[in-house]
Amino acid sequence: MTRIEKVLYTGRTHTSSGGRDGSARSSDGRLDIQLSSPGSSGQGTNPEQLFAAGWSACFIGAMGLAAKNLGVKLPADLAVDAEVDLGVAGSEYLLQARLNVHIPGVEPAVARQLTEAAHATCPYSKATRGNIDVAINLV
Repeated sequence: MTRIEKVLYTGRTHTSSGGRDGSARSSDGRLDIQLSSPGSSGQGTNPEQLFAAGWSACFIGAMGLAAKNLGVKLPADLAVDAEVDLGVAGSEYLLQARLNVHIPGVEPAVARQLTEAAHATCPYSKATRGNIDVAINLV
């Protein structure tokens, strides 16, 4: 396992004892949200949605690095639709995910290169590699 040599940023949050039905707040106050279990009638978001948002944002950043390295200009309407499933297998709770990548105007072979490079470098992709089922789809 590769270890961090220099910390660039630390996200700090406090989540109440309600967990999935509680609240979470960041140390800087920029994040202050209610949480709800998936499928419940609660007003808040859930960990799967937060993970999907963080991963897709990180993946777009990694695609920017890949594009720079390949000399490719990314379109302004580049988007990643992340889907994170919470499920069970027997008595175990598990996650699986799909990143549906939209790169309008970029040739399919180049788009595939960009997504493969991003998936190889994105910290979220690295964290999930070998741990959950992940599909990267060009759409």
